[in-house]
Amino acid sequence: MPRKMVVIFGASNVLWMVFAVSQAFKIDIFPESKIIAQIGDSISLTCSTTGCESPSFSWRTQIDSPLNGKVRNEGTKSTLTMDPVSLGNEHYYLCTVICESQKLEKGIPVEIYSFSKDPEIHLSGPLEVGKPVTVTCLVPDVYPFERLEIELLKGNRSLKTQNFLEVSEMKSQETKSLEVTFTPIDEDIGKALVCQATLHINEIDSQPQVRETTKKLQVYISPKDTVISVNPSTSLQEGDSVTMTCTSEGLPAPQIFWSKKLDSGNLQLLSENATLTLIAMRMEDSGIYVCEGVNPVGKDRKEVKLIVQEKMFTVEISPGSEIAAQIGDSVVLTCDVTGCESPSFSWRTQIDSPLNGKVRSEGSKSTLTLSPVRFENEHFYLCTVTCGHKKLEKGIHVELYSFLRDPEIEMSGLLVSGNPVTVSCKVPDVYPFDRLEIELLKGESIMKNKIFLEDVSKKSLETKSLEMTFIPTTEDTGKVLVCLAKLPIDEMEFEPKQRQSTQILYVNVAPGDTTISVSPSSILEEGRSVNMTCSSDGLPAPKILWSRLLSNGDLQPLSENTTLTLTSTKMEDSGIYVCEGINQVGISRKEVELIIQVAPKDIRLTAFPSESVKEGDTVIISCTCGNVPQTLIILKKKAGSGYIVLKSTDGAYTIHRAQLEDAGVYECESKNEVGLQLRSITLDVKGRESNKHYFSPELLVLYCASSLIIPAIGMIIYFARKANMKGSYSLVEAQKSKV
Repeated sequence: MPRKMVVIFGASNVLWMVFAVSQAFKIDIFPESKIIAQIGDSISLTCSTTGCESPSFSWRTQIDSPLNGKVRNEGTKSTLTMDPVSLGNEHYYLCTVICESQKLEKGIPVEIYSFSKDPEIHLSGPLEVGKPVTVTCLVPDVYPFERLEIELLKGNRSLKTQNFLEVSEMKSQETKSLEVTFTPIDEDIGKALVCQATLHINEIDSQPQVRETTKKLQVYISPKDTVISVNPSTSLQEGDSVTMTCTSEGLPAPQIFWSKKLDSGNLQLLSENATLTLIAMRMEDSGIYVCEGVNPVGKDRKEVKLIVQEKMFTVEISPGSEIAAQIGDSVVLTCDVTGCESPSFSWRTQIDSPLNGKVRSEGSKSTLTLSPVRFENEHFYLCTVTCGHKKLEKGIHVELYSFLRDPEIEMSGLLVSGNPVTVSCKVPDVYPFDRLEIELLKGESIMKNKIFLEDVSKKSLETKSLEMTFIPTTEDTGKVLVCLAKLPIDEMEFEPKQRQSTQILYVNVAPGDTTISVSPSSILEEGRSVNMTCSSDGLPAPKILWSRLLSNGDLQPLSENTTLTLTSTKMEDSGIYVCEGINQVGISRKEVELIIQVAPKDIRLTAFPSESVKEGDTVIISCTCGNVPQTLIILKKKAGSGYIVLKSTDGAYTIHRAQLEDAGVYECESKNEVGLQLRSITLDVKGRESNKHYFSPELLVLYCASSLIIPAIGMIIYFARKANMKGSYSLVEAQKSKV
């Protein structure tokens, strides 16, 4: 009777607890009220529960359309994320939560709108006083447009207001517009057009969305009253200068264009400035000059005629009497004449060799362009000018050099401490190289220098170099390697006459002395955390790479941090972990074996062929457990108030010709350093009905043998216990069996 009362009392407690939990179970959704979202934004709906340890969540729309979102469940919370929001997300969303036999549901409406761009103002053409113009106000990509209102204002006065009350049969973003035609007047100058768009997202929302665009009115007046002034006069002599200024009225202020009228009647554009200045006038500059005032709505023109008379001439050559030119550059020699209306030009070298250049003569100027400058251009050039019956000649000496690029420093390989390396300092494309000097310095010390004094019988660009082999040390790190090239040619004026290149030495050291420290130990129980820290010496500091050695010999990368941390370790984390210290000159490797120990589990105790056999059958009782580390398996049979330890091989015990006394409870005990686990089965041996009086000779032998085996087992237990007292492992003591 007391036992029944306990059961009834316990059951009543359980029912009371279930009732209390069910009363506390509720659902909340956030946001609490409806949400209004713009297309393209991201929103999240969160459904949470209280009073339920393992709720089951589901989301749907009220009309069972697709969610068009991503659901994430975590504990007592579920989140529906819509990113980006689209028209397909405008629904009433319901969150359903099931907790055991209870089911709750809560919903939230999601309304969508699109109003992401400001209105656009477009004009049918430029605004000109007295001419009608159409203004269009566009509101792009709006939804829902039946709640849109557009108003167009000029200054503070409303020109037109329009509401779009039609209802669309399908959801879509549309562009709506408002058009107004008006005629600009002078008073509109400085005013602004304002296009204001209002979207009433919700009928009860007191704060509608408003966007507006402002465009300042630019009212035009066609150019007029164009005037030209000439200083000093419209009658000039060759070589004189003249300045002509043009003005024109209009709105906006007209842009001034100066042109010259050609013999064909066409206009040659000269300038886009209000003032046109002509210097060093020639007779060909005589003619009609035209000024035009132009703005977007019209143009106005005025003309003036200039007359240029002949004058005495002089010849100048530039850039001077001599020039030092870099090979490959472009050099322009200019022969300029003043005081001659129609000069005639010719160019030649002093020794009458080919010019190897391009001559262009225009008016009072002739140019000889040497591009690119080559060795064939090293000459004394003469410009001859003929004007009527007169002839004048000027000359210029062209000398060449090539010292275009800084020296180049090259290394035969990476700088590694203790390894010889060859440094090469090259000076490319130098001329003339017979005076070239190269110096190689490390810090302030000269390592080597060389002067190239060989005769330059043939003109050519050559690359000269200086090489030196040295053995770097770590003390060289941070020092500067300098390659200095000098080309001291005093007769030639050019810059620079000295060039240099520098390189900071960085000496590398291959990784070494790689060590691994494991805390707390490389052998630990499952569930504990372990930190493996690796260090490696080298220059530059080696990069640490942690990997795990797979069964096929490959490495599985794990981390690039110095410390590899494994939290809540599992048996599968056991294995060999490899740390590599790597830099650009080498690799150093260290390994550590991690062993995760677990308590015995998943023990399988079986009887083959069955747990129910007949007398005389052979039965194999087998116990298996695949833990790490390996477990100790002991098979026992219950006998009276204790157990008999069975002699098993690899966890298997064989019964040959089973007898009725072999029936009973068999137990498997599996244990290791971490823990132990037990399993038991019951073996049923049934007698053979047809041979009730049969007595097997083999059974007789077995009985005889058992009389010897039992004392032997007693002796084994005795010696095993004595060994255990001396510090060795005792199988019998480990089981605490009673024999």
